[in-house]
Amino acid sequence: MLNLFGSKRIRGGVHAEEHKSLTSAQAIATDFPLPKRLYIPVQQHVGKPAEPVIKVGEQVLKGQLLAHSQGMVSAPVHAPSSGIIIDVNEYPAPHPSALPIRTIVLETDGNDKWLEPILVADPFTLSPEDISLRVGAAGIVGMGGATFPTAVKLNMGRENKIHTLLINGAECEPYLTCDDRLMQERAEQIIDGVRIMLHGMEAGDAIVAIEDNKPEAFTAMLTAALPYPFISVRQIPTRYPMGWDRQLIRYITGLEVPVGSRSSEIGVTIHNVGTAYAVHKAIRHGQALVSRIVTVSGGAVIKPVNVEVPLGTLISDLFNFCHVRPDITARIIMGGPMMGDSLPHINLPVVKATSGILALTQSELKSADEQPCIRCARCVSVCPAGLLPLDMANNIRNNQLDAAVDLGLKDCISCGTCSYVCPSNIPLVHYFKYASGEVMARQQAQHKSEQTKRLMDDRNARMERIARQQQEEEAARLAAKAERERKKAEQEEAA
Repeated sequence: MLNLFGSKRIRGGVHAEEHKSLTSAQAIATDFPLPKRLYIPVQQHVGKPAEPVIKVGEQVLKGQLLAHSQGMVSAPVHAPSSGIIIDVNEYPAPHPSALPIRTIVLETDGNDKWLEPILVADPFTLSPEDISLRVGAAGIVGMGGATFPTAVKLNMGRENKIHTLLINGAECEPYLTCDDRLMQERAEQIIDGVRIMLHGMEAGDAIVAIEDNKPEAFTAMLTAALPYPFISVRQIPTRYPMGWDRQLIRYITGLEVPVGSRSSEIGVTIHNVGTAYAVHKAIRHGQALVSRIVTVSGGAVIKPVNVEVPLGTLISDLFNFCHVRPDITARIIMGGPMMGDSLPHINLPVVKATSGILALTQSELKSADEQPCIRCARCVSVCPAGLLPLDMANNIRNNQLDAAVDLGLKDCISCGTCSYVCPSNIPLVHYFKYASGEVMARQQAQHKSEQTKRLMDDRNARMERIARQQQEEEAARLAAKAERERKKAEQEEAA
């Protein structure tokens, strides 16, 4: 039996209460009624927001391009169903702040008619570059929550000569089972997506990692991968946050990703099982990323379920489908309870990063009564990044953010394990999220100040150059005038 605490390849982590049985045994629901309106943000990925290419009043088909990518680290957005564009405006984002972002509003026509796809008989006759181009055009991003454009990672894989593609099927967050059900029901399609990604990166081997609390998913994936000896399926210990890319890479390969580096620099890249499935659909069927499987769960949900929904579906529509009780809902979370975002209301859309929506009751939430620290060091022992959470929090309380950065604030992944185990209920991860935002704001302010100073210096230099040119021109004019007067005087004297 593996000794988790003694293993050199597992650092920190906790055995969180899973609550996965609420949805893990149910098949993915496919009877979700098509919403009358879909709210599609143009920012569903890291990088620059996509730029709309449609106009209000335009009729669109499912899968049609609505907004094209802006720059290398960006992704396009497509119509999740057929219908009419009725607005392109600011709408609240699925974020704790609910600040408005540019959003395309689509009124569905009920036909759900697809745009005619561009198909290829055999994906493996395509060049790796063509695979990346098609994946990028489909708007595929990391479906585990990172939302980094997949095409960029495929290109990076070729450039860095990746030897191992690691497929993340850990799904270590409590409550969430969307990846579990996807692996159980669509294993062959996921494996096909893995093969296509290997071809797109020109990599040799793939490893699918699945936590050992998902035996049915493991069996299904193992069976689907049997014909392909270059794809192995492995069970990993159930321990949060095993799904963190660096923890998973460390456990599977024994390699450590250096601080400030990417995993591709050590020959490994990691993708979510949902991403592999999306790649399969894009390359085999010519379908853009316009829907995803979402876990709807929690104590306030009468009918917990995994359900496939169009992107842009409002959470309120999901809650109506699952019969959520608003009278006992104490908190709404997008994602898992450890790293997810608490949302202010339910009139917010599902996006590419939405793995789950939780409606939790008060009994499911940790007590908010903060007590003095008892110096037990549990937060230190569970930190997967090997940080000193309490010391960082103390520095943040005293507004010594530079000291917190020196202790590794930028290496914190906000996994919440420190807050989870703290017997004093100190919201450590909240301090770190606040500090990270404050450090970023200060860096942006400093960058803006430096830009302003540079612009002022450029302006001053330009004004000095203009003044110098004007002085030189004036001196030349006066010299020319004096020369003319001298010649005139000489001519008069000669006459």
